[in-house]
Amino acid sequence: MRLIVGLGNPDPEYQWTPHNLGFMAVDELANRSSIRVERPEGKALVGRGKLAGEEVVLAKPQTYMNLSGISVRELLAKYALSPADLLVMWDEVQLPFGTIRIDRKGSGGSHNGANSVISSVGMQDFYRLRLGCGPDHPLSSRKEFVLRPMKRAELEVAAEMVGEAGDAVEMILAKGIEAAMNKFNRRKPLEAEEPEQE
Repeated sequence: MRLIVGLGNPDPEYQWTPHNLGFMAVDELANRSSIRVERPEGKALVGRGKLAGEEVVLAKPQTYMNLSGISVRELLAKYALSPADLLVMWDEVQLPFGTIRIDRKGSGGSHNGANSVISSVGMQDFYRLRLGCGPDHPLSSRKEFVLRPMKRAELEVAAEMVGEAGDAVEMILAKGIEAAMNKFNRRKPLEAEEPEQE
């Protein structure tokens, strides 16, 4: 069994902000597998079912981002799982908007939700999928940027990225993380694939 967690904030005002890309990715997986993520457990909304042939628990912590780890720790304990069974998805301003990155371990960087999970489970060794939301310009306030509602064009890119994240998670479950990393971590933003102008 796998615990797949998307990080975000529960209030409706945050629903379409970059900081809730983790929640959006869980919703994508839920739609693909007809899992209803609505049962309160471990300070989260959860749903249980099968995805890519594997038993999964999908979860959206309701603790607010900075305390996400409390929920993750409770869910791991409830289902008698270890960090090796955990996959966490979160937004990442260090990645270009629309790109995803899969890793098996690492620090949480400047992401408070990721750092809360690392602190609560006591290690950095768990699968993670980061959803790029970084702009093509310097940020005066990262907090304001990730907590503002996305514009229509951004939502369209986000929908494509979340779909790609769904494909990646299914590949992780079916073929392993190495296969998913080889396929999805090599993808570049569309603008980077265009030939340079002389």
